[in-house]
Amino acid sequence: MAKDDVSDVAADYRAAGFGGTLPWGTKPALLLVDFAAAYYVRSSPLYAGVEDARAAAAELADAARAAGVPVIFTRVEYVPGDPARNGGLFYRKIAALSCFDAGNPLGDFTPELAPQAGDIVVTKQYPSAFFGTSLADMLRSKGIDTLVITGLSTSGCVRASAVDALCHGFVPLVVRDACGDRDRAIHEANLFDLAAKTADVIGLADALAYVARAGSLPEASTKA
Repeated sequence: MAKDDVSDVAADYRAAGFGGTLPWGTKPALLLVDFAAAYYVRSSPLYAGVEDARAAAAELADAARAAGVPVIFTRVEYVPGDPARNGGLFYRKIAALSCFDAGNPLGDFTPELAPQAGDIVVTKQYPSAFFGTSLADMLRSKGIDTLVITGLSTSGCVRASAVDALCHGFVPLVVRDACGDRDRAIHEANLFDLAAKTADVIGLADALAYVARAGSLPEASTKA
């Protein structure tokens, strides 16, 4: 799509009333979606060349920990033959999801970005971090009102998690620099659509500033 065409589309969406902003809360959590080796090992069918997104997410994770903002990782694991834990139709749809079969090292985190002491890990089998997990209840129990979302892939599990965050009543802030997809055009198209309809899409600098600001608030004023 030509640059002028992109501008025309953006103007059309704005004129129709899309792209409003959401009220950022005072008690955020950071969600890191599926930063698995499968997206970084070149021999993997899911290799996506998204090292820059991982570096940005790692910087944001460090900032969140320093500010006392909860850090939540998701991981995917399937147990073929176990109907309750094999991803059902999603697993059948995408053959490459076998990368996440139990015991496959491609499903592991990488040294560059992995959970640390005090972080939370949620295991899922479907695109959304919310579907079939306790994530929503856990966030509510902590008084979380806003979810800063990073991860892989933008068009898949990041998008699904952002949509479900909104549906569950959490403000979704998608960090464009800390998300990635195997095709840049797909990444940008999904960010555009998320910003138009579902989430606020922000840059890394704004995300870092927001996390630091939220961490500096007195505990009493940050409860939802």
